[in-house]
Amino acid sequence: MTVDLNDLDDETFRATVRDWVVANYPEELRNPPKRLHWRDNKVWYFKLAEKGWLCPGWPAEHGGMGLNAGKQIILLEEFERYGVARTNDHGIIMVGPLLIQYGTDAQRAEFLPKILAGEHIWCQGYSEPNAGSDLASLRTSAVSDGDDWVVNGQKIWTTLANDANWIFLLVRTDPGAKKQEGITFLLVPMDSPGITVRPIINIDLHDEFCEVFFDNVRVPKRWTVGEVNKGWTMAKNLLGFERIYLGSPKLSGYALSRLRMLAERMGTWEEPNFQDRFTRLRMEMDDLKALHATFVDIVRRGDALGPDVSMLKVIQTELFQKITDEMMDIAGANAGLLEPMEGNRNLHPSGQFIQARPSTIYGGSNEIQRNILAKNVLGLPG
Repeated sequence: MTVDLNDLDDETFRATVRDWVVANYPEELRNPPKRLHWRDNKVWYFKLAEKGWLCPGWPAEHGGMGLNAGKQIILLEEFERYGVARTNDHGIIMVGPLLIQYGTDAQRAEFLPKILAGEHIWCQGYSEPNAGSDLASLRTSAVSDGDDWVVNGQKIWTTLANDANWIFLLVRTDPGAKKQEGITFLLVPMDSPGITVRPIINIDLHDEFCEVFFDNVRVPKRWTVGEVNKGWTMAKNLLGFERIYLGSPKLSGYALSRLRMLAERMGTWEEPNFQDRFTRLRMEMDDLKALHATFVDIVRRGDALGPDVSMLKVIQTELFQKITDEMMDIAGANAGLLEPMEGNRNLHPSGQFIQARPSTIYGGSNEIQRNILAKNVLGLPG
């Protein structure tokens, strides 16, 4: 008989998750210093899929776990505790929810099972060289031609596009409309003729991000999600989902645990001044967890996210930076290493610091998030 995990009390559920993760997660993938590629994390992806734990927030009828908000938080906490790496998850956290809410029955039948099976690995075609945080200024075009769209343009900072075989894409289908209008949402196979992917090597010497170029790429119109020229509404909702993910306590929680480990190694853990700073960070962490649970619960109930979800991304990313700033302050000469500290691969102060730097920029810069909050939550003039 299948057990509904939502029926378990929280401690039993936590123990169930912990035992299974310890027994099944590859030891060599714990706490990776960089974002893993598909070739490295697919073993874990398939283990989650086989267990039925790949998509915690998806409804059970679509192959997900159907977990309530509280259980999803516990699952994330246990993954974080064990140092579980992030998978190639754009299909899980963005395409799946998009299709469940806005897609046709045929699109759900076509794409959701292939995400669950690991056949489709997705990347996000949003940002452009002149349309990052101001995403509505995007210029990549799609022109109608019979049963197809013909797409031309460029996307940038496309995470793990070099792993993906599909991309979900925002394109401009009505160049004469206001910038928030005339935008359409397309699903595009990455092996389409005319697509070129170029990796971008970052300061960490990693190729996590890419440029993607579209040169007369033909996309069947059946892969249009929602109404033509109405893609901005869906994009905003997906950005809400993304801000929940980017606002997850996972990154800050992991960094805080590494900060304690580093302080103990460097002999500063018992210092009263450090204890005061650490306690302040831990209290901010507790506030973040509570706020994150609130927004996860909104999504779980099926309610629309409001503009106040921007608070989550701002608070998490700035806390992440504060924690890693503290790591660099106490790391001494180890702060200059591009590799983990000798004798403990889980201590990598500079790696955490570098990872935290762009977090306030991607997913919509925190300046943009504050503008959203000022205008749409506080009602301040533009």
